[in-house]
Amino acid sequence: PQYAQSLLDSAGVYFVENGNYALPVELASFVSTVVRNNVELNWSTASETNNEKFELERSISNSNEWSKVVDVQGNENTTEVMNYKFNDRNVNTGHYTYRLKQIDFNGTANYHELSAEVIVGVPSAYAISQNYPNPFNPTTKIDYELPYDGKVSILLYDISGREVAKLVNEVKTAGYYTAQFNGVNLASGMYFYRINAEGSGQNFVTTKKMVLIK
Repeated sequence: PQYAQSLLDSAGVYFVENGNYALPVELASFVSTVVRNNVELNWSTASETNNEKFELERSISNSNEWSKVVDVQGNENTTEVMNYKFNDRNVNTGHYTYRLKQIDFNGTANYHELSAEVIVGVPSAYAISQNYPNPFNPTTKIDYELPYDGKVSILLYDISGREVAKLVNEVKTAGYYTAQFNGVNLASGMYFYRINAEGSGQNFVTTKKMVLIK
């Protein structure tokens, strides 16, 4: 009996001493909101113990391959409600699953998966954004939206109307896209980019200007 009691006492001490560092993060909520092709993830914790960080991971639905989206620093030890937010921008059209990988300072990891599937749909209309940054040197980006499958071209012209670059020239499926341009070989000045998209019997043509400053 004395030996048995000694074992119980030792086990109790071990549990108390290590329990202070092994309690998991208590997740209060984990939700998502989709606006166009931007997914906003919000989560809250009721308490945190030894919490180093969260790794937000994303996977295509019905796939076991996960990719890390971002690291978000935890609040170590707290009994207060903590709120977190991250915007996963420019996500391609599709069905996705998100999860949080919570990592303690001792390396222990716990997973919390978003209960609802995230669906990024197709645009309702054609659109093309102003390039950003603008003015630029030497790289810039242009977002555009396609509600239908079809042929798409985005051509760049100088101020005299001469074609100087093809940013896009191919058949694409409906969805959200970003074209990137590097003007390292062009001179400073004003340029024009023009989109011509065809799909489902519709044609979309728009021209915008951009400024390269070196």
